[in-house]
Order: sequence, then structure tokens, then C-alpha cells
Amino acid sequence: MRVVTGEVLDVAVDLRRSSPTCGQWVSVVLSAENKQMLWVPPGFGHGFVVRSQMADFLYKTTDYYAPQHDRCILWNDPTLNIDWGIENRTPILSPKDQAGKLFQDAELYP
Repeated sequence: MRVVTGEVLDVAVDLRRSSPTCGQWVSVVLSAENKQMLWVPPGFGHGFVVRSQMADFLYKTTDYYAPQHDRCILWNDPTLNIDWGIENRTPILSPKDQAGKLFQDAELYP
């Protein structure tokens, strides 16, 4: 992942049931200014919040998009307790993100 215009907070969550770090997450600020990139390996969930007025966010994938395998965990899941850095603001969510499941109910990878 990389940002070519603007700034995002990018988050990756380990969703591999057999992993000792399952349920743990990392975050990094990606921006046009810092030119940092994030690689999210297979078996990890990915989410981001735009922290600038707008952002152009680019990424490559390891395979073709397969919507039948799409999953969504609630952005504010209490078990994961991700710090999105948005304090008391309410984010604008897509319908898919609004319908996300709790981590405890999510279908994890083996």
C-alpha cells in the first residue's frame, strides 16, 4: 500500500487462527510526504482511515479480487481495540463496513 496524495492511517490485523499473533494489529501513517509503504501478507485484514481532506491510495494484490471471499470486521471492534486516531469523531463508513462482524464472530483463516 502507498499514498500518492494526502495521508491515511493504514492498519493490518492478523486473522490467521493458528498464528500466535492472531488478533494483533499494526498501524502506520502513509502519506505522499513520507513515501512509506506497507505490505499486508495473506491472512491479514486491512483497513484505513483518511486523515487528510482527500487521499489517493494505491495498492497491489497477490491475486484477483474474489468477492465471494470478502469479509469485514467492525472498525471499532472492542476485542481488537484499534486506535484509529480519530478521537470522538464519527467516521464515514461504506455500507459494507457498517455491516462488519465482531472479531469473535468472524470467519478466520486456518
